[in-house]
Amino acid sequence: MTKPVTVVTGTSRGLGRAFADHFAARGHQVIGCSRGEVELDAAGYRHEVVDITDEQAVKQLFSSVRKEFGRLDHLINNAGVASMNHALLIPSKTLDVILATNIRGTFLAIREASKVMRRAQFGRILNLSTIAVPLHLEGESAYVASKAAVEGLTRVLAGELAPMGITVNAVGPGPMPTELTRGVPDETLDALVARQAIRRTGTVEDVLHVADFFLAPESGFVTGQIIYLGGVS
Repeated sequence: MTKPVTVVTGTSRGLGRAFADHFAARGHQVIGCSRGEVELDAAGYRHEVVDITDEQAVKQLFSSVRKEFGRLDHLINNAGVASMNHALLIPSKTLDVILATNIRGTFLAIREASKVMRRAQFGRILNLSTIAVPLHLEGESAYVASKAAVEGLTRVLAGELAPMGITVNAVGPGPMPTELTRGVPDETLDALVARQAIRRTGTVEDVLHVADFFLAPESGFVTGQIIYLGGVS
């Protein structure tokens, strides 16, 4: 099999679905996953029902990819959970879900994907962060903490996996018209945009452009990097 094999987590909607559509259209064999069924009729796309916080389910996902395709070129860790609330009002159950999905799920996917990638001494891993981390966004303490941890994983694992030919990078989108921002008041989004160098909301295409760069075979000397969109630093 010559076409790239790409796993995308959290493909039920939003960016995950866009990643799946985009890379399937570019000729990849895309294996997407989420906790429920997804109707995505795209050539080169296959969906698996997987809870990425479930270690055995994640192991099974990547084992099946290895057995069927014999390789894995790319992993996009898109699955994530957000909750906007004051720290004093966040229930422990909400905290547990955010940390389990955003940190445990990301870690498990990277660990199991890397076991497949190292066979070919090649792999590209892209994690999803957010500009809420460098902006220290109030009202998103649990979400920011989880994504700061993802950035830490990105930098540490970039070093650990480099000898296997695997790069690990992250992209941090700003405000975008997705499920994560649907319930956020307009004035809050406007205030976020005002803190960017480029004062507009982001688009799916902005994120896909960065993903294309990080996943390219020519980007083998780029690892451990976090790109925040909109001119946030």
